[in-house]
Amino acid sequence: MKKENIRVDVFNWGPCVIKLKVSDWLVKTLLKEGKNNRIDFTDKLAGIIENETGYSDKSKKIVLPELSQYLGVYDQVYQNYVKQPYEKKPEYILTSMWINHQRPYEYNPPHDHDGKLSFVIYLQIPKELKEEQKKYKGKSCGPGGIQFIYGDNSPRDAITFMSLFPEVGDMFIFPSWLKHWVAPYKSDCLRVSVSGNFHDNVPLNNVVDFAPSYIQSKKLNNSEKK
Repeated sequence: MKKENIRVDVFNWGPCVIKLKVSDWLVKTLLKEGKNNRIDFTDKLAGIIENETGYSDKSKKIVLPELSQYLGVYDQVYQNYVKQPYEKKPEYILTSMWINHQRPYEYNPPHDHDGKLSFVIYLQIPKELKEEQKKYKGKSCGPGGIQFIYGDNSPRDAITFMSLFPEVGDMFIFPSWLKHWVAPYKSDCLRVSVSGNFHDNVPLNNVVDFAPSYIQSKKLNNSEKK
């Protein structure tokens, strides 16, 4: 029988999530600027975490150029993922960014975010936590791990979640609507991460709480004119 070449197209299903490595400069700068945070974010977030604080507009402007480069990478990957170029290139606004200081037995329950795209960057993963993760024998993301959840968990032949244990400098970018959670751990150590949301437009009900001052002024002025 004559052999024939068979063409196969594999279709992507579900959300586009990417993982990349950020620069040492960004990790150090986010840690440094985070020490100056004065905005309490615990009442805005789902986390069972005592210390969650928001970055100032000044701090966000310092890191925004580099964050924008990583968003550009996401856009390139996304267009390949859906096998279709953008009709119009997205314009993103960094509406919120906060630092999470997670301690033993604290955790983030399953939740999603506001906005179009969200990200998380890991600044500190202690060796004690790494050792606890190595000893874990369960089937979830394990102590201090993150798990992304999509769709119905009943299909046996479908990928419905991703369980990952991060390293310092890891960054995940994902659609804001994608549910995810962070597991607690027992080790006496501090796990530090930074999260943020990008909008491609800013809902007025979020302007006062999240948007940078220049966006707040613009949106509020437009609202007053209506």
